[in-house]
Amino acid sequence: MKRAFFSMIVLLNIMCGVNAQDLNLLEKKNNLPAVELKDINGNTVKTDTLFNDGKPFIISFWATWCKPCLRELSTIHDVYQEWVEDTGVTLYAVSIDDSRSSAGVAPLVKGKNWDYKVLLDINGEFKRAMNVGNIPHTFIIDGKGNIAWQHTTFSQGSENEIIDVVEKLLKNETVSE
Repeated sequence: MKRAFFSMIVLLNIMCGVNAQDLNLLEKKNNLPAVELKDINGNTVKTDTLFNDGKPFIISFWATWCKPCLRELSTIHDVYQEWVEDTGVTLYAVSIDDSRSSAGVAPLVKGKNWDYKVLLDINGEFKRAMNVGNIPHTFIIDGKGNIAWQHTTFSQGSENEIIDVVEKLLKNETVSE
């Protein structure tokens, strides 16, 4: 029954000019695990609903005590507005600080003037679901909600690799990890 219903929807969409890529977006908007996090204002955010209007977005796992993480996010901050204007990319900075150190996240973010969407993974559930071991760990999610690229660690200049991947995805080019 479900298959017949889906087939009928496919046929109707083909007749109405909707292509298979659009159907895949309708069928499953995101391949991220479903975990409830809080943003720094206390609002609940479900990770499987993270989306950027069909454009790539970045998820960066970090912590207040991680010096390479702070360097990466600060370096990206210097070019982030340009990235947003040029590509429409969004960055979700997911703090893995636990309950003892998470109170320092919002003041740090405000002090650095980061305009990222900051989420708190206090119990590490999203980190575990994404198989994050070491931080910083950065993912780029394509416009269909698939993990297209990821890397760990940070070195000066790796921000260029991140934006290059985003630009390739916008051009529907293949990227390699």
